[in-house]
Parts: sequence; C-alpha cells; structure tokens
Amino acid sequence: MLVINNPYAESISKYIESLASAHTQIKFIALPETIAPPSAEALAVSAEHAFSCYINDHKTIVRDAIVNQVMANNPAPIASVVFDLFCTAFIDVARELGVPSHVFFTSGAAFLGLMFYLSDREEYGQPKFRPTDPDYIIPFYANPVPYRVLPLLHNDEGYETFAYHGRKFKDANGIIINTFSEVESHVVHALLARDDIPPIFNVGPLIDHRGKSLSGSDAVKRDEIIKWLDDQPEKSVVFLCFGSGGGFDEAQLKEIAIGLEKSGHRFLWSIRLKPSKGQLHASYFDNYGEILPEGFLERTENTGMLCGWAPQVEILAHRAVGAFVSHCGWNSTLETLWYGVPIITWPLYGEQHINAFQLVKDLGLAVELTLDFRRDCPTDFVKAEDITKAVKTMMEQGGELRNKAKATSEMAQKAVVEGGSSYVALGNLIDQWLENKP
Repeated sequence: MLVINNPYAESISKYIESLASAHTQIKFIALPETIAPPSAEALAVSAEHAFSCYINDHKTIVRDAIVNQVMANNPAPIASVVFDLFCTAFIDVARELGVPSHVFFTSGAAFLGLMFYLSDREEYGQPKFRPTDPDYIIPFYANPVPYRVLPLLHNDEGYETFAYHGRKFKDANGIIINTFSEVESHVVHALLARDDIPPIFNVGPLIDHRGKSLSGSDAVKRDEIIKWLDDQPEKSVVFLCFGSGGGFDEAQLKEIAIGLEKSGHRFLWSIRLKPSKGQLHASYFDNYGEILPEGFLERTENTGMLCGWAPQVEILAHRAVGAFVSHCGWNSTLETLWYGVPIITWPLYGEQHINAFQLVKDLGLAVELTLDFRRDCPTDFVKAEDITKAVKTMMEQGGELRNKAKATSEMAQKAVVEGGSSYVALGNLIDQWLENKP
C-alpha cells in the first residue's frame, strides 16, 4: 500500500502507523515528501482542486515506487492499482505499466452518480451551478435536488474538479463502492443503464465493528459511556456525534444544550469545539460549565451525558440508543444503517449535505434538522427550538422511520453474508482481479 503524506492531518499519519503495526501482512510504503503541499491560498479557493493537483504531482514518484518496490520484489503480477476519489492521476500510471486500475469510492453510489452527471454537463457545454437555478433533475436522485444542498459545488474550481474526476473514472477497469445495492437501488439501476462507465462493485457496508484498541484513559472513558447507556431504557437516548471535524463555536454549543434540555429526552453528546484556523479536526474540552448555559449540567445530570471522544460504532449498537444526530458522513451513515438507528440530519461540510438530502428525501430514513448548514458560514445557525422539534419528532413520532431503519439494517446484514449482493459483488471483483487483464 502506497501512502502519500497528508501534511495537514498528523492524526491520519498516526492512524496509518497503527494499521501498519496491526496488519503485518500488508506492506505500507511511505512515499518521499518531496512535493510542496498546497498553499493556504490554494486551499482557500478550492481544497478539492488543491489536493488533486498535489496528488497529480506524485505521478512519477508513485510510478517509481510501483516499479522499484513492488514489481521488482514480487514475481506475481499486480492484480490492480486501487486508488481513492482524488487519485485518478494514477489511472495513467497503471495504464503505462500495463496494470489494471480500480477506483475505491468511499462515498455512496448516488454521489458517484453526481460526479458522472457533472462530467456529462461539462461535455454538453452546460453551465455550472448557480443560486438562481431551479432544482436539478439528476438521474441518480429520486427527487429534484436544490442548489442549497450542493455547497461542495458552489465554487467553480470545486465543480470542475469533481467533474474532471468523474470523467477520469470512466478510464478505470472498475469502481468499488462502499455501499449495498438494496439501499441505493434507484442509483444502482441508473448506473447500470449507462454504457460509458466501467463495472460497478457494491461491496459494502464495510465497517470496522471492533473499533480501535483502547488503553489507559480512553478505555476508562469508554467503560463510563457504556455503563451509563446500560442504565438507560431501550431506545431512549439521542446520540449526538459529528465526526472528527465536527465541532461548533460556543454560541452554537449553547443552543444545542438548550434544545436538548427542552426536548426532555435522554442524550449522549460527543461535544467538541470547531477546528482552529488551519486545523482539520475539532478539539475536545472538559470545562463544559464555562461554555454551556448556567445550570445545564446540574439540571440534566440524570438524563444526559457529555463526552469528548466516543466509541461510535459500539454506541450505535447499544440497545439504549434511539436516534443519532449526525453530520451524515458516509461512514457514519453506513454504521447507522447497519445498526438500524434512525438519523437526525446536521451536515457540516463536504458531500454531507447531499447525503443528508438523500437520507431524508430519497430514502426516508432520517428527520431533517438541517440540510444546508455550513460550519464556516457565520450566518448559519441552528436554533434551539429547531433542535427540540427534531428530537421530539423522532423520539415521539418516529415509529415509521424506526421500522424502516430496522428493515434497512436487516438488508445491510444480509448483503455481506454468503449469497448476499455485496458478497457476490466482491467475488466478481476478485474474479476480475484474477484475470489480470488491463
């Protein structure tokens, strides 16, 4: 496995190091750090474009690593060069070496379809998205899509970058998607109707059910959280967690606290401050009383629990959890669907907004708290009364959503066992790899 350093995420490097020590059968090759990282100015214009250029500059380095450290040391042919969304430059490297290539698409099939849609628009000379546009009819979504849930594409450079990668995907030998066909059946049918894209392999949901190995204070925190959940009634707890980048400013944190308290429902809240300027990850803090409304901790001590880091998968699997207020990142979405927990949507950045739209409008698996909140927009603010309303709607009137989430969970778990759709798709992928035909 070739690893390109992310100069802005030290925690990712540490995570890769932990994987390397835990999975000795996988060889990790760290590429030399000879390419200057994107400038702050370039990232401010379009992070997607800046990182795509940064990765593209690694083509020669990646080619040399494959030739000198993989091919030279292993007589067996390379089955495929597998890369993620922004690494389409390596399709050209694979082709030059006579090796197949596959995209590993870690978002959902609908977002993949959206990227093909963007490449089609550019091919036909259609204009970029604008705020005054009517809702878009996109074949990969069952409902018309409003401009407001596509902030990732409001910037022309971002739009062009996703369209470019969508176009390049067509040159790969296959696309591996972390989804399962049953949950995105509308999308799968739309993708299969096209004759200009490579084979699609829906192999998900791919979920790390074990979580990371814990010791010391992390293990203590985990035990405290699970003990608290053990003491709560079944499906009575609203869990709030917004991913590694999911923090808020102090004013929004106070509003969340007021909304939760007024809902009257139990809650487990992974609370974090928004990332500092230039940082990717939100920050933990423990002086809750200095930020949250006066008396909040005392008034909710019997109904709520605050924590920093949270063992998300283990929490979602717990019988006490009845709803998940989520940023709607795709990994979190799949974990939620696997365990049959209905979602309250609060997207923050990236493709999370269109994921939230899909969950609410197309799949009917979520209650809308917000679909267009942008963490870095100073005018975007979710009010306490809207939080209260969303929580009460889900916890008191969400029976139909809960039943649908349970049914989706059953489909997800059937998909990955022998004979299931994802099991079969993985087998087909392995068969293609064994053929080793570029």
